[in-house]
Amino acid sequence: MSGTTTDASPRRRAAGAGANRWVVLVVLCVSLLLVAVDATVLHVAVPAVTEDLRPGAMELLWIVDAYPLVCASLLILFGTLGDRVGRRRVLLLGYALFGIASGLAALADSAPVLIAARALLGVGGAMIMPATLSILRQVFPDRRERAFAIGVWSAVAAVGAAVGPLLGGFLLEHFWWGSVFLINIPLMLVSLPVGRLLLPESKGDGNGPWDVTGALTAAAGLFAVVLGVKRLGGESAGGPWTVLVLAAGAALLAAFVRRQRRRAHPLVDLRLFARPAFSTSVGCIVLAMLALVGLELIAAQYLQLVLGLSPLETGLRLVPLTFAAMAAGLAGARLLRRFGPRRMVFCGFCLTAAAVLLLTPMGEQDNPALLLGGFVLLGFGLETTLFGAYESMLSEVPPQQAGGAAAIGETSYQLGAGIGIALLGSVMNAAYAPGLEKVPGVPAPESSAARHSLGEAYEVAAQLGGPAGAALRDAARHAFVHGLHVTLLASAALLLLGAVMALRLPRTAQDEPETGGEKPGAASPEGPARVPAGVPDVPAPREAAESRVPV
Repeated sequence: MSGTTTDASPRRRAAGAGANRWVVLVVLCVSLLLVAVDATVLHVAVPAVTEDLRPGAMELLWIVDAYPLVCASLLILFGTLGDRVGRRRVLLLGYALFGIASGLAALADSAPVLIAARALLGVGGAMIMPATLSILRQVFPDRRERAFAIGVWSAVAAVGAAVGPLLGGFLLEHFWWGSVFLINIPLMLVSLPVGRLLLPESKGDGNGPWDVTGALTAAAGLFAVVLGVKRLGGESAGGPWTVLVLAAGAALLAAFVRRQRRRAHPLVDLRLFARPAFSTSVGCIVLAMLALVGLELIAAQYLQLVLGLSPLETGLRLVPLTFAAMAAGLAGARLLRRFGPRRMVFCGFCLTAAAVLLLTPMGEQDNPALLLGGFVLLGFGLETTLFGAYESMLSEVPPQQAGGAAAIGETSYQLGAGIGIALLGSVMNAAYAPGLEKVPGVPAPESSAARHSLGEAYEVAAQLGGPAGAALRDAARHAFVHGLHVTLLASAALLLLGAVMALRLPRTAQDEPETGGEKPGAASPEGPARVPAGVPDVPAPREAAESRVPV
């Protein structure tokens, strides 16, 4: 890639030149697709894994959570490492680890082995995710082209999250549960040599040593915070261990921030958060993911447990949301140029809130037209919001800090997802449980067990049988629908809060020039680049120069 083309301006230097940067985009999107699919593909395989490996309750929890926990905690570590040693190098190592871990997970014969494999998958995912976004920032220095590339990138992420359960359901109908991991191996075997040949290498300015202690402190703090947030969404929400884990995570992150402020060459330039566009973009990503993941989880339960749809039918009902998100991603660049980041993100939040309110009439009877309209608006609105937030965040960062900024964006994405499940799940449970306190003919112990979830209520009802079982089943269904309505209203309020936050974003998206902070020859080792005709050269922006001033 970079070794075959010399006709490149500073605005296109990172990618080589010409249409090759679009080939790079394809490679990066395939990388992201694998990581996004793997985050959700196991969900439908949990019953089969449980039947085969017989894990305990805690082991089953770690089988599901090991991947997102490890991935979220290591994003900053590997994002900043890529800035130092080379983003392509970290990405290719992530490919290798992802392939090896997929093979271990597919062939696991015990729960501990599967947990270890899932954790190793998380390490590989943490290498891949920020590297794709930071390389994209290098390859597309021109803001208009980068906006389109980010739209494609974010649409692929939405597709991967939605395709995971569908692909998992298809494979489980024909093969054993390990097949959901084996599909990664041939793709990684192709991605490694293709990435080696086509992806350009790039680094940051490399000033000062890499802060290993700071990176490990951030990793430990994020692991504790994400673990604590996940515990908030479970039965141990108010337990002392949950509080202790959250406190430890907060203390470690505070120590990380204090350390970064004191260093002449920090891992993450915390002054980026003083820029309204950057800090607001991060907050918008958290709020958008908070709403998306919580709503998807509750919607899946509603479709399966209330309407009685199969997992495959449930996945198909959510397909319109995915296609709407793809359309928003592909149209994002044009929308950004026309409306600017502020109005784009503001309208995205408002459209998503309207979609959520549109879904509030959902009841115990199926209404396909209502669900279709609501899911389409939901997908388009959320993707519009995420697109505008990611684009604004990356445009505020000089190229030499792209890895750290991408890691911050992906960390906020993961934190928003974890908080969404915990917060909206807690709202749902608080509204659902009171409806099952006094059900005629149902003893108190069975009523207490049924209040944990709708699935448990159905199991208790089946055990009771007769009129008492039927009464409990009806009461649980009524209570769940009521809880769904309350949760939708809470989600709409959070989305409107995000719309207010978006008013701090820039009004217009200005084309910013390249900063020139890249290592000479890092992205294009063949020598000085030549400026093609018709592409004006421009000086570095003031913000990039300021970002290199030591703290």
